[in-house]
Amino acid sequence: MSKILAVFGATGQQGGSVIRYVLNDTELSRNYKIRAITRDVNSDKAKQLKEKVEVVQGDVLSRASLERALTGAHTVFAMTTPSFGPDGFEIEYNSGKTIADVAVEKGVEYIIFSTLPSISKISGGKYTKITPFDSKAKVEQHIRGLRIKSAFYAPGYFMENLQSQPFLAPQKAPDGTWVIARHVSPKTQSPYIDAVGDTGKFIGAILAEPDQYEGKTFCAAVAIYSFEEIAAIISKVTGKTVAYKQISSEDFKKSLPFDGALDDIFVEGLSAQEEFGYFGPDSKRLVAWAAENARGRLSTLEEYLETHPLQLA
Repeated sequence: MSKILAVFGATGQQGGSVIRYVLNDTELSRNYKIRAITRDVNSDKAKQLKEKVEVVQGDVLSRASLERALTGAHTVFAMTTPSFGPDGFEIEYNSGKTIADVAVEKGVEYIIFSTLPSISKISGGKYTKITPFDSKAKVEQHIRGLRIKSAFYAPGYFMENLQSQPFLAPQKAPDGTWVIARHVSPKTQSPYIDAVGDTGKFIGAILAEPDQYEGKTFCAAVAIYSFEEIAAIISKVTGKTVAYKQISSEDFKKSLPFDGALDDIFVEGLSAQEEFGYFGPDSKRLVAWAAENARGRLSTLEEYLETHPLQLA
């Protein structure tokens, strides 16, 4: 009999990828029945999902809705959405904690949580403003203390963000060339993942062998790229002259289309990454292990940009 796999963020990049992967995998589609959880069951994406899987309403602000959504579920893929206000850390932590606590209360046997490393811990307290990382890490810590089997998925940078967040893409310089400008060294290492195409391959590995991966974290990326390498790849794929330029932290902050907390998250996040690594000092080994254990071949950054072209004009 198929076990119910409840998927949070079902209409988003991560949850959607998990659903598509399971549906298209012969073994997993036989072993798991998907229950897609979304805040708005009447959205266009939710209506499209209803043609393929069960869709139920669930909102972290409504414990009763989570209790209904998780009743009878065997395994849960859970994720939380960052909050950037003054109480952002507490809001996101409480969201993840509530999902996990309700899962235990309803008898769920296994939870897979989309986490991130604690930058404040990795940096020994030097960098404390990257709240979306620290809040997810605290949720992970909470889950590890519960009486439930668990595994964790920690994604690198989404390749999709080069298009959905244009300020991260190369900017046109006065001389007609293109520049990726940041305040850190061109050698700074960044892990990248095709979130839509490849999230399911990491979660699928856990679903296929849950006992093998219990307690483990997939530091999910196809590889780690320096900013120099990223510029060279974009240049090759687009046919444009793209270079990396190191600027001051003040100038980088001015280039961001935000105010306040979000600016600090980007500035401190990159500084911490340059100094300590995205996943900490052992980032390369952790990413290599995750890629090796993924259930399927992963898209490289070059392959992704070839199929999802950046519009530099």
